[in-house]
Amino acid sequence: MIRTLLRTSSTLPRVVRGHRWMGTTAQLPGPGHAHGHLPASTSPVTSKLHFFNSVMEGGKQIPTYRVIDGAGRPLEGAIVPEEIDEALARKIYENMVQLPILDDILYNLQRQGRIVFYMTAYGEEAAIIGSAAALAPDDEVLAQYRESGVLLWRGWGYDNVMNQCFGTHLDVCGKGKQMPVHYGSKELHYHTISSPLATQIPQAAGVGYALKRDPARRGKNCAVVYFGEGAASEGDFHAGMLLASTIPSPTMFIARNNGFAISTPSSEQYYGDGIAARGPGYGIHTIRVDGNDVLAVYSAVKEARRLCLEEGRGVLVETMTYRVGHHSTSDDSFAYRPRKEVEDRKRLDNPIVRFRLFMEARGWWSKDEEEALSKRVKQEVMTAYKKAETLPKPELSEMFTEVYGGEEPWNLVSALILCSADAANQIWQREQREELKRLVGKYGEAWEPWKSELKKHKGGGKDLLD
Repeated sequence: MIRTLLRTSSTLPRVVRGHRWMGTTAQLPGPGHAHGHLPASTSPVTSKLHFFNSVMEGGKQIPTYRVIDGAGRPLEGAIVPEEIDEALARKIYENMVQLPILDDILYNLQRQGRIVFYMTAYGEEAAIIGSAAALAPDDEVLAQYRESGVLLWRGWGYDNVMNQCFGTHLDVCGKGKQMPVHYGSKELHYHTISSPLATQIPQAAGVGYALKRDPARRGKNCAVVYFGEGAASEGDFHAGMLLASTIPSPTMFIARNNGFAISTPSSEQYYGDGIAARGPGYGIHTIRVDGNDVLAVYSAVKEARRLCLEEGRGVLVETMTYRVGHHSTSDDSFAYRPRKEVEDRKRLDNPIVRFRLFMEARGWWSKDEEEALSKRVKQEVMTAYKKAETLPKPELSEMFTEVYGGEEPWNLVSALILCSADAANQIWQREQREELKRLVGKYGEAWEPWKSELKKHKGGGKDLLD
């Protein structure tokens, strides 16, 4: 028996080479790897006890890709995208400039009580417009809530913005059923925004998979999902990343790391190296980019899109920027950050100023053109606002339409009812319409609160009585 063991030990290399255990084949050390690899793996075996805490060698942080500095000058070794000629640069810049003008007016309208809610994109203009310019016009976009610039880039127009925010009968998104800034456009491949945080992330991975299964769009389009670094703390983020990397699906994840999840600074949201550090954990291509450099964002997203389509799986882009505005009109950010910090960021690292300096250095922009652009955009936005404010809300019967596909269900209770909460639990949707019709007939001309409210709707509620 001892002789047998010794003979086996002396011929161990030959035995191991052909030995099969648990369905895997053990491997001898390969070139450059003294101890070989794990079975069915490319992970080299090491005798050194070593913990790691970085996706970069030597524990370094992930670098941030940049093309132009704060003064609009290309960095040494940086490559300005060759397609950025004067015409495209002007279009990008004009789209960036219109965002704060639009935000200013709508923010003030909310403060005056003319609309109920609003969210701005102050400080994130480069991240939004730079990415929009790099996408195909029919790529499917699933936004969070600060990406109205993507719609404007695709030609949506101020009238649609105002009609949605005011909930007029010309609102093409939800016919007055949604909160302001919850935009959507089937024609422009922009999925309607929903309020619950991060739900659009796994949905985008599913949309990407659907594109991959469609012979007409496979290899031509990808799904693009925007979200903040705060949303990346939700389980939906990990579900979406896992789906896009393993199924896989051509989905581009654009994380707007703007420094705050409402009032929580990014320093308190995670201990690791930002959102980009999570990409390699799912085996997908990842890049961190200066989100205030529109040319860097454009280049990174364009390359990310190419990788998405070529490999048919997810790509992660983390744009590093700063949320200059309050989280929403329901927030006062100066309660959790100093005003000086915000003013310094606006002055020292303004994405619009940075790109304007780049254009001026090439003779593509001037002070006169700046003034003319600002004046024109303000006038167009104000014209759209004044028009929308005079328009009536949708017909009262629209309350019950286009909520469910097909025939209206009897067994689903609608929350859209002008009666008590207790009654809402008892009345089915079709019965609700009949109940509302009865109430309009009873109080519509007899009780002042009902009369004044019905006047705001197209037809004054008569569509229910017909």
